[in-house]
Amino acid sequence: MHRWTDLADVPSDFGPTVVTLGNFDGVHRGHASVLRRMAADARAQGSAAVAVTFSPHPLQVHRPDDAPPLLTGDEDRLDLLEQTGLDAVLLLEYSLDFARQSPEEFVRTYLVEGLRARTVVVGRDVRFGWQNAGDLTTMVELGRRYGFEVEVIDDITPTGHDEALRRRWSSTWVREALATGDVEQAALVLGRPHRLRGIVVHGDARGRELGFPTANLAQDALGMVPADGVYAGWLRRTRAADGTPVVDDEPLPAAVSIGTNPTFDGVQRRVEAYVLDRTDLDLYDQEVVLDLVARLRPTLRFSSVDDLLEQMHADVVRVREVLAAEG
Repeated sequence: MHRWTDLADVPSDFGPTVVTLGNFDGVHRGHASVLRRMAADARAQGSAAVAVTFSPHPLQVHRPDDAPPLLTGDEDRLDLLEQTGLDAVLLLEYSLDFARQSPEEFVRTYLVEGLRARTVVVGRDVRFGWQNAGDLTTMVELGRRYGFEVEVIDDITPTGHDEALRRRWSSTWVREALATGDVEQAALVLGRPHRLRGIVVHGDARGRELGFPTANLAQDALGMVPADGVYAGWLRRTRAADGTPVVDDEPLPAAVSIGTNPTFDGVQRRVEAYVLDRTDLDLYDQEVVLDLVARLRPTLRFSSVDDLLEQMHADVVRVREVLAAEG
């Protein structure tokens, strides 16, 4: 899949294309279903399938105080988009200057002249251009003017008979689940476990002193951090300390603690992962990903270190059971 960050990256002879646009945060099952179908339809008509997306999220530019936490960083979002079968993604830097384009300027510059769009695939609630002035009617009118078809996709909802699933797939649904620590529900909507990605930094070394050395993620780790608690998950190295990619590293079973460590009167919220049965790992300054499988319990304040240790041993047993059942 081609990954472009500017129209200048797009070959002059690329296309014709079938194009869709959106934020695709999380690339959940609804996104994936639409994109896979779009890619297949594009190939059937001899076109390339392209997604146009943005970084940072537009709400982080226009209303940063109200912007939702992102489910994925750009690297994971692009990897997930590639898995849908797209031929290319145009990842555009979103800024106030970019946002000042009129709906017609955006369509003409990026979709028509830049990507040679033959078909544009949008949802009924599509908005684009300065102050979101462009809508579905605008896109259809511009399609007539510039010679592309507009295909409208309806919201996709889960199939089946479970009442709890009778809502459309959405990033909002994932965020709601993560806010309560329900990573299993989040995984159902995403189609995979929720992932955190970050650099391992030095902490208080308290876990090592207790016999449970942990990998502490930096505060700028990517991916929405779910509710405080202890989770079962998998840790995998993705980049060495010198920045070299780590390819096909084996996922390691881990107990993941999220919270402020109230037993020791902690203040800063942290994500810490103990890799089961491993006290020999040196992960400092390396990038790792954590795939969260299940929440075991909420964060608790213990009256003594001995009580905490007893619970930590019990947590490890439970992590083994959860991950074994998953396998």
